[in-house]
Amino acid sequence: LDLYFERFINLYRTNPPDFDIDFSWTDRDDVTRYIFERFQHVALVGAYNTFQYRAVVREMGKVFGLPKHEIDVLAAGKFNATGGSEVERVIVRHAQYLRDFPNALTIHACGILIADQPIERYCATFLPPKGYPTTQFDMVIAEDVGLYKFDILSQRGLGHIRDTLDEVERNRGVALDIHDIPAFKKDPALKDLLRVGRTMGCFYVESPAMRQLLHKLGTDDYSGLVAASSIIRPGVSQSGMMREYILRHRYPEKRKEAHPIMQEIMPDTYGVMVYQEDVIKVAHYFAGLTLGQADVLRRGMSGKYRSREEFSRARDKFFSNCREKGYSDELTTEVWRQTESFAGYAFAKGHSASYAVESYQSLFLKAHYPLEFMVGVINNFGGFYRTEFYVHEARMGGAEICAPCVNRSQHATTIYDRSLFLGFQHMKSLEQRVIRQLLAERSTGGAYQDLEDFLKRISISLEQLRLLVRVGAFRFTGKTKKELLWEAHMHLSKGKSKPRKQELFQIRQKKYDLPPLNGRDREDAFDEMEIIGFPLVAPYELLEEPVKNKLGAVHLKEALGQHIEVYGYLVTIKDTKTKSGKRMHFGTWIDQDGLFMDSVPFPPQAERKPFRGRGIYRIRGKVIEEFGCYAIDCDDLEKLPYIEDPRYA
Repeated sequence: LDLYFERFINLYRTNPPDFDIDFSWTDRDDVTRYIFERFQHVALVGAYNTFQYRAVVREMGKVFGLPKHEIDVLAAGKFNATGGSEVERVIVRHAQYLRDFPNALTIHACGILIADQPIERYCATFLPPKGYPTTQFDMVIAEDVGLYKFDILSQRGLGHIRDTLDEVERNRGVALDIHDIPAFKKDPALKDLLRVGRTMGCFYVESPAMRQLLHKLGTDDYSGLVAASSIIRPGVSQSGMMREYILRHRYPEKRKEAHPIMQEIMPDTYGVMVYQEDVIKVAHYFAGLTLGQADVLRRGMSGKYRSREEFSRARDKFFSNCREKGYSDELTTEVWRQTESFAGYAFAKGHSASYAVESYQSLFLKAHYPLEFMVGVINNFGGFYRTEFYVHEARMGGAEICAPCVNRSQHATTIYDRSLFLGFQHMKSLEQRVIRQLLAERSTGGAYQDLEDFLKRISISLEQLRLLVRVGAFRFTGKTKKELLWEAHMHLSKGKSKPRKQELFQIRQKKYDLPPLNGRDREDAFDEMEIIGFPLVAPYELLEEPVKNKLGAVHLKEALGQHIEVYGYLVTIKDTKTKSGKRMHFGTWIDQDGLFMDSVPFPPQAERKPFRGRGIYRIRGKVIEEFGCYAIDCDDLEKLPYIEDPRYA
């Protein structure tokens, strides 16, 4: 991979590099506990929250006695310089003096120090609620002192993979070797997913922006994915080089536009700086700095050391060497601009390469075991999207989505053949005590025969039982929800739990004849939205009026350049700003066929027709295209109303 050793250790570096290790989010606390038990002199790294605008305004607003609603308005940036009160003007004027000053002592997100002697010889410690001694200095001082910092990171991608392997073995009877990366790199099914950006659920490559980038690049190999993992970072796009990279990747003739030296330094990325190591390469080969000086420059651009004297010296050396080499000031300034704009956000190449390995593992599982993979993603509550859309992806892959069931569901979501049963963990307000008792009793006593049998074996309150009935957990009885709710009320007094009793003889309750109690159409969907957060039917079925056409993602290519009207269920929004500071929003939608499509409301439209929360929108606009990706440049957005809730109609 042509990694640079000087990225980590060089003659100019007097402090040790960090050790970054990723663990599954379920294991991180165990690893932290092991470190504190295994080593003698250990402490968490402290951190300082600094005052920024909102925090300063809130604290000063309290000092001046402003009511909360006025503080909220001021903190949101809605300050009228001419019409505001004198107190507000004083707060805003003085807030700038406190900005960046320490606000509170807290804990670094993941840093742990391991020392050769007691931590108290270096600094005082404090004991936060986490229960481990924590230093009263931050990571920058820890590095200056020379202490070794281990970043014990947690991520849910590793949990996805582990849980998927378990589901594949249980549901398919197949034990997989997830570490056979050389075989994964040659897998045509995996290449197909990469090439078109069908990567939802896959670690680090599932966001709408990343899926679009993969589609635009058309990349289907490991090195291309490593590069894409860094190109997507803010620095490369802000410098304008992400678009340049795509152009040079797709059109080889464009590569000639790169400066010959830049092309020679970075042939694999067509003369475009992509990785942190590229800063070292450019500083060393282009500007003539030593590798050690070049790394000082890279570290300084991260922001932590920008004001330090060694960074200033390295920057001055960069410009003076370029002048000595005969480069024009225009060329030197442009190279410096590109370097400076992205260096603080770029990944080290080793980091990108490691992430790409995990992405490949996720992609392999998605390509060959898509349903089990989506179960793994759902159960780890991780990723870019809400659980609803991972469930949707499983449905698109051929799964039958089933609501929780007291006889089939587990705590987590489970799949039997192609039937995906949502887990009890997705039910809002259902107590963990009830879940544990329900599963334990089912394990020892077998499946529940009906609601009466369930109540004889489980101690549960009426409120908790109502949740299970309303979500459809007793549908195997063949009774309607209304019948089951009447039955529940007859067995339990409101607000009281029924204690579990051991009975010598089985005593059946007296049966009561109830009149027909039929539910209304779409009543279940509203129960599901309330209890698990989303309906298990297509949201388009809940519209007050049916949509007027069937246009969707598959029709965008043939409608290029035309103004069309489509309908989309909102998935996610990305807010951003133009170079002039105006806000715009990228939208991702699900069309009537369940396929993803994208929209780009430019600033005037974004201000005139903002998003109004989750739901289905009528989208009007012009179909545009860039590098093979089609989107809608919105002229108009209108949120469509759902039917009236039939439970209260």
